Amino acid sequence: MGAMICPKCKHKGTRVVDSRDASEGRCIRRRRECEDCTYRFTTFEKMETANFIVVKKDGARESYDRDKVERGIWRACEKRPVTQDQINDMLENLEEVWSSSGKEVPGERIGRDVMHALKMIDEVSYIRFASVYRQFKDVETFVEELQDLLAR
Repeated sequence: MGAMICPKCKHKGTRVVDSRDASEGRCIRRRRECEDCTYRFTTFEKMETANFIVVKKDGARESYDRDKVERGIWRACEKRPVTQDQINDMLENLEEVWSSSGKEVPGERIGRDVMHALKMIDEVSYIRFASVYRQFKDVETFVEELQDLLAR
């Protein structure tokens, strides 16, 4: 196993000072110390889950790209009281589900699942995301979606 390199002095030897669970046990947070310059830093170790292919509407296939999905979510959450932790937790939960469903996941399912998860976090962000994801054909369908939301 390769040694962790010190980000300050580039020494190849560091030791773990403290380890603890993070993200509800899906990640391990480690405090490390350089054996040479004694600089301390934090690393996160997590299991790779999101390793699947997204099947687009036109049948094209591409590797799942968390950054791309996250950018779309943040566009919908702009100027809303949504935190990075909420988005990380949401994506980690969804990625576990998607990964366990097979090597290929339809892009439509990803959009639908993100939309439903956003509804639980922030309703304005949900409506914004839904308006792009569902590509409402006209004002009437958008109004229907809003009325459904308000009827709850």
